[in-house]
Amino acid sequence: MATRDLHMEEDEILFKPIESSGKNFYLTASILGVLVILGVIAYIYQYRNGLAVTGLSRQVFWGVYITNFVFFIGISHAGTLISAILRIVKAEWRLPVTRAAELITVLVLLFGVGSIIIDLGRPDRMFNLVRHAQFGSPLLWDVTSVAIYFTASSFFLYIALIPDIALLRDRGNSPKWLYQILSAGFTGTAKQLRVLDILILIMAIAVIPIAVSVHTVVSFVFAMTIQPMWHSAIFGPYFVVGAIFSGVAALIIAMYLIRKFYNLGDYLKHKQFNNLGLLLLVMACFWFYFTLAEYLTTFYGNEPAQMTVFWSKFTGEFAPLFWAMFIFCFVIPFPILAINRTRTILGTTIASISVVIGMWLERYVIVVPTLTAQRLASDLPTYMPTWVEWSILAGSAAFFCLLYVLFSKFFPIIAIWEIREDREKKREEIIEYVRERLPEKGEELEEVLPE
Repeated sequence: MATRDLHMEEDEILFKPIESSGKNFYLTASILGVLVILGVIAYIYQYRNGLAVTGLSRQVFWGVYITNFVFFIGISHAGTLISAILRIVKAEWRLPVTRAAELITVLVLLFGVGSIIIDLGRPDRMFNLVRHAQFGSPLLWDVTSVAIYFTASSFFLYIALIPDIALLRDRGNSPKWLYQILSAGFTGTAKQLRVLDILILIMAIAVIPIAVSVHTVVSFVFAMTIQPMWHSAIFGPYFVVGAIFSGVAALIIAMYLIRKFYNLGDYLKHKQFNNLGLLLLVMACFWFYFTLAEYLTTFYGNEPAQMTVFWSKFTGEFAPLFWAMFIFCFVIPFPILAINRTRTILGTTIASISVVIGMWLERYVIVVPTLTAQRLASDLPTYMPTWVEWSILAGSAAFFCLLYVLFSKFFPIIAIWEIREDREKKREEIIEYVRERLPEKGEELEEVLPE
């Protein structure tokens, strides 16, 4: 019985971020809040003075904001897609990871959509996409797919959260009224758990094609034009691979921070980081392959407009960013992840940070060079982001982190009910195994094993 109590006490650490707030929480929230305010001030300044305060122009009409859009939408694949696949294959090591992953999807989608709104000089005109819908436009496909993905991902996150909300309700945590409403009358009966498992499985299966379609459609916004180095059939799978690549990296970083600041080393162990590190290694190889295929076919075709953009990346104005992208996305993470000795928790996190930086640079290198290489322009346009764009980027990233921290203040960041359910399942399997082979030891083992 003492061992059972010990395991229940271990789970108490998962409630600690909700039930107590230390100095670190308020310090982190304050720093993030200051950055958010800076971003809001920058946007108000842009709204009042127009897009002239940015580095954008008639020729270079997409810049940091659209880079952010593609980047944030890509990171969203970390959550629902990875969680859904791991749930379907019933990977046991996923249990401490799934909620952190699913939360990334829901929150980061908001900032992907927000980047589009920020990019509009007249935000009210976003409603024109609905009022004057043209289904032949990839932009409308984009709006539709992202809306469906956000709805499905939010529902997926919520239904897996219900049992833990019920735990908070039964413990009497505040705000009681919120947990009472969100728990939806859940009491943990066998029938309710069976229905919940079915719903989670259905959503896990449904969300995979939705997630793949989202970033494919994002790539169509570029590929359906005839702009040099955008009009490419490879963009669909290339964007999906890049999205999973950056998404896994973002998830690993989030896991490291959760593990460190909430002292959850007993739940987020080397196994989780090692397995996701191996997945990141595989995605790095896929990314290298697709990048090589994209630039090799462009070089071999030798079409003048394409080659102008090509050489601007390899040896011209954007060469420092292009080669930095390659170093961050492949040169740094590949050896770290490929060697067992360096694929530690810290090593995997360092590789992930490198990948996130590199993938943002990749989105920038896709978006901007093509627009600065106009086919008919006598004077080639230039683009340099201003303090407004950088401030809004910093504010957006900080706001995402702040919402993530606030979520962990109201809900468990690790699915407690799934951890307990898996523990009970393993307990029953061990007891059954011993009973079959040592019947006389079955009852004794049942008393010893923790629930």
